[in-house]
Amino acid sequence: MNKVKSSSFLYLILNFLFLFPLVAQAESTKVSISGSSTLAPLAAEIAKRLENSASSLRIDVQTGGSSKGITDVIKGLSDVGMSSRALFPEEEALVKSHTVALDGVAFVVNSKNPIKELSRAQLADIYSGKISNWKEVGGQDLEITVIDRAKGRSEKELVKDYLGIKSTDYKPDIVAGENQQCVKLVEGNSGALVYLSIGTTEFEQKRSSKIRALPLSGTAATAENVKNGTFPIIRPLVLVTKKKLSPSSKEFVQFAVSSQVKDLVEGMAFVAPQ
Repeated sequence: MNKVKSSSFLYLILNFLFLFPLVAQAESTKVSISGSSTLAPLAAEIAKRLENSASSLRIDVQTGGSSKGITDVIKGLSDVGMSSRALFPEEEALVKSHTVALDGVAFVVNSKNPIKELSRAQLADIYSGKISNWKEVGGQDLEITVIDRAKGRSEKELVKDYLGIKSTDYKPDIVAGENQQCVKLVEGNSGALVYLSIGTTEFEQKRSSKIRALPLSGTAATAENVKNGTFPIIRPLVLVTKKKLSPSSKEFVQFAVSSQVKDLVEGMAFVAPQ
């Protein structure tokens, strides 16, 4: 009986010693990604394609905004961050970026809104509360529902610079975070106005015709005009990592910036970097 027990115990020990390195290896192939809600759907599709290849990586993608993605990498909370803006100089001293795609930021309205275009001055007056009704800019007699983006969203900084108004001068009716939240708000409100990713807007228009991007400075808000550099607000979509990448992070990043995902980038109405 004791011999049987001893043999069973030895069998368990040998199995544990054999399996432990495999478990450790599986743990080491996990990659955590967080940040920009604009880049997240693309990152998820890239991750899925890589996981379905010969790679042993298991990749988790979470949103939260560009600033969160960058901060998470700096603090070691994520392996890779997602940002829909270029790094600030103080961030560049701590982390590095890898461009996955280019995108633009457009002002988006409900498709029932007959307004054709708004000037930079009109947009600034709307977001600062000086204009509150669409009839004041040539539209119908309808209150404007001004939607701003939450702190830490890259679009907020880009639009603030474009409009030339301070954050303290913004007078929004609603503050929204995720892109999908913005889309749903505009779809359900014919008086709504929000600024949003061109790629997200074009992608959503394939699913629904309830939203429409306005031209800026006479230039249509399209991926094509982002590509040719004529649209006024263009930004990079980047992955953010530590200066020295781990093998698993390096594998994901190299795949994400390669020609192997160009179809995924363009399929989401972004522009593949040249």
